[in-house]
Amino acid sequence: MLKKLLLALFFVSSAASASANNKVKMDEPYAMVQQVAENTFNRISADQEKIKVDAEHLRAVVEQELLPYIDYNYAAYKVLGSYIQKIRNIEDAQEKKQEIAKLRQFIEVFKNYLVATYAGVFTQYNQQKVEFEPVQNIGDDKIAMIRTKIIESGKPDINIAFKVKKDSQGQWRAFDMVAEGISLLDAKQSELHGILRTEGLDYVIDLLDKKSKLPIQFRGKSGDDPA
Repeated sequence: MLKKLLLALFFVSSAASASANNKVKMDEPYAMVQQVAENTFNRISADQEKIKVDAEHLRAVVEQELLPYIDYNYAAYKVLGSYIQKIRNIEDAQEKKQEIAKLRQFIEVFKNYLVATYAGVFTQYNQQKVEFEPVQNIGDDKIAMIRTKIIESGKPDINIAFKVKKDSQGQWRAFDMVAEGISLLDAKQSELHGILRTEGLDYVIDLLDKKSKLPIQFRGKSGDDPA
């Protein structure tokens, strides 16, 4: 399921159109999503020879073109869910300090895991037709949904929505994607919830760290999850 969601995100991004100006307009969520998509895939196209020789180059592409526009800190907190409150409720100062250090470590490995996951998905480029909804007036809202539709001949349309969040400086970043009603973060939270409860945060950190360090390989088009 995770791989299917990420593939949907990949296809949406690959067909997005944007201004010829490569500078990302982060104070407008619709423009931000489309401009980041264009910049990322222009870079992938330009670096095809490097990527063919070494798929690991895709990590650099993701880190430089995509990662700055993902609020991975907020996403990591969402994935941990109620575990965050558990840390807040710790009364012993030393224990709390240790758990906060683990939390920072989790955020770092979660970021690296996202980079590796997207880099792997980006080896499966395939052109799709995508329609973005017209720009909506979001008023003073700090969280918005950017809705799109993936259209492919002979297949049902796929509805995708990006969740984006405005920070205290008025800049928008993506933190989640919803494909046909299924949230990417909710799926990852469900996957890790039982492991977190039974094995603890240290185990989850080690698990994601190992997955993030697996070599980037050109994958087939099967529906199996990447990790």
